[in-house]
Amino acid sequence: MPARDADAPAASLSAPPLVRRATMDDLPVINRIYNYEVEHGVATWDLAPWSLEQRAQWFAEHDDSTPVLVAELAGALAGFGYLAPHSPRAGYRFTREDAGYVNERFQRRGAGRALLAALIEEARSLGMHTMLAGIESENAASVALHRSFGFVEVGRQRQTGHKFDRWLDRIDMQLLLDQRTT
Repeated sequence: MPARDADAPAASLSAPPLVRRATMDDLPVINRIYNYEVEHGVATWDLAPWSLEQRAQWFAEHDDSTPVLVAELAGALAGFGYLAPHSPRAGYRFTREDAGYVNERFQRRGAGRALLAALIEEARSLGMHTMLAGIESENAASVALHRSFGFVEVGRQRQTGHKFDRWLDRIDMQLLLDQRTT
């Protein structure tokens, strides 16, 4: 049974988030969460909302090595996160990038923290060596969340994005999952 949309009434938000693998049934809510950020925020630099068909194609491109997870709070889908390859080049095969989006109604309730913790564990179980995150520089909450898990800032790309008639900077963060050298 898919999680309810965040517009549905929730029983209690005091329970910790439940993180699970996303299903096709979750895609309409995932798309609403993402498209809200496209239209109102700078966590993504996409400029046009995604269609449900685009979201389904995106989801089909994710497999066990690039999982999509969702967080539920009181039975409502509060957010989603995923791992993606850093590059198609084979030399990057032990590196994943994380991304996550939380419905604005559920922010600061643990969904983002639960998703990132689960994504880190997924990356470790896949034998990844490094996780990367590219975060818009004004997104202090995401920077702080990543820092709390041990990510460190490794670079800053100035004025590489443009949205809402202004230039945006990207902070690059990295977490070494192990100390393997070979």
